[in-house]
Amino acid sequence: MHIFYTPDIKLNKYILDEEESKHCIRVLRLKFGDTVNLIDGVGGFYTASIVSDNPKKCEVLVNQLIKEYEKRNYKLTVAIAPTKNIERFEWFLEKSTEIGIDKFLPLLTEQSERKVIKLDRLNKMINSAIKQSIQAYRPEITDMLKFKDLINTDFKGKKLIAHCFDNQKPYLKDVISKNEEVLILIGPEGDFTLSEIEMAKSKGFEEISLGDTRLRTETAGIVAVNTVAIINQ
Repeated sequence: MHIFYTPDIKLNKYILDEEESKHCIRVLRLKFGDTVNLIDGVGGFYTASIVSDNPKKCEVLVNQLIKEYEKRNYKLTVAIAPTKNIERFEWFLEKSTEIGIDKFLPLLTEQSERKVIKLDRLNKMINSAIKQSIQAYRPEITDMLKFKDLINTDFKGKKLIAHCFDNQKPYLKDVISKNEEVLILIGPEGDFTLSEIEMAKSKGFEEISLGDTRLRTETAGIVAVNTVAIINQ
């Protein structure tokens, strides 16, 4: 199955951008009449045929559209502090996209070691991950958000904050249910500070544990995303 991301598709005919056209014709060696699949990032899954195998402007004709393809029964947002080693954060984005997530909120906290991210590169990784995992819904990623700004933002679903301080906290799996909208906060390598945790609690966030061992930031993110996915199976 050959899949291409086409976020601006509107009509039955569509021209792939130059990068996707080159990949389709030069790399995959597809030609006139071959079948391809398209995803628009908002739930549309298309089956199409190549009608012009131009390596710079490959044109396809849509034969079938499936709306709300593989739509999940829950919504998940993870606000997480990007790691100092950006490759670890990119790994988290890739794997979380494959598992299923709606929104990434890169978080700037008191102990953040990374304060700048390159959205263009991260968006390309997400695009690649949705194609690889055949997902018609593309997760959104924002620019860096300050911790205080985030916790003061309105959110209608369940709000949770994961941290490693040694106090009694319920496990994530024990506080979420199917079909919920959930926001989970995950801190940097040095974790959230006590003052940040107290601020979050004052804004309605519940403390949770992601397990009995100390996890790296990116691992904690994957555990959170996978736990919510399993609960909703």
